Amino acid sequence: MKILAIESSCDETAAAVVEDGTNILSNVINTQIELHKLYGGVVPEIASRKHIENISAVVDKALDDCNLTFEDIDAVAVTYGPGLVGALLVGVSYAKGLSYSLDKPLIPVHHIKGHICANYLENPDFKPPFICLVASGGHSHIIYVKSYFEYDVIAKTNDDAAGEAFDKVSRVLGFGYPGGPQIQKAAESGNKYAINFPRVNMGSNGFDFSFSGVKTSVLNYIHNAEQKGIEINKNDIAASFQQAVVDVLSDHLIKAAEQYCVDRVALAGGVASNIPLRETISDKAAEKKFEFCYPRPILCTDNAAMIGCAGFYEYQNGNIADLSLNAYANLDI
Repeated sequence: MKILAIESSCDETAAAVVEDGTNILSNVINTQIELHKLYGGVVPEIASRKHIENISAVVDKALDDCNLTFEDIDAVAVTYGPGLVGALLVGVSYAKGLSYSLDKPLIPVHHIKGHICANYLENPDFKPPFICLVASGGHSHIIYVKSYFEYDVIAKTNDDAAGEAFDKVSRVLGFGYPGGPQIQKAAESGNKYAINFPRVNMGSNGFDFSFSGVKTSVLNYIHNAEQKGIEINKNDIAASFQQAVVDVLSDHLIKAAEQYCVDRVALAGGVASNIPLRETISDKAAEKKFEFCYPRPILCTDNAAMIGCAGFYEYQNGNIADLSLNAYANLDI
């Protein structure tokens, strides 16, 4: 089964063709990062306009890259939430028109489920049940993946997502956008033990996240140093901040797996590209003899291959949409 998948939830216009759930035939991503760098973050209105300009060409290239035509496609999958509503509407509207004109099934896909399913693309033998940490600019969730169709949210952030905190701290340090890669690069030359930034545990089970406090702690540290005329070491700040975030994310994931008696853990989302996070979880998982899976970087960022994979399982579960499908900025998993 060949699924043409479309992703436009934020600032990447993406299209892919995925066969039988895990075989990527093509995966095209048109990113707007350079454009949004000018503003220090994603501007929703600009992102929506660029999606409109790019989507037809991106879909055409996805088909060309695997030498297929629209007639060769068996279904159309699309991200319908959560995300920026204007950006989502571009993808949903295009997918609905395509589904109608081709008389092919339309499969609605939840963005976070797509990120989780990226692990099946990386390792088709990795199967539920497992506990997955989804960390990105907009999301910080720990999810119990019971099956290909059943997802329970164990924990989420009470304020900033991990990626959002990276972006804000990077901006204050003058590194620019996107923050994750900038912080990681600076941290390589810093001392991660130089500053003891706070690690926060929240919620009745202690698995919920809060990154607003550590972000504020970084800001206060910088402001206090400036007021006292003390020179700051940006690399040490970056390394210490990154370590605080990595410690919380990794600890909560492993503890959740222990509590739910699951011996498989996974990582997904844009922050999953962070090398110290991968290495820390890998070490902690090895200590517990847990199997650990994470996608390659191209499958961590927003992409359509993961939507095609998730769409395959949604189709198997009978989740087919009609032309009333809409976009939802906030959508529970």
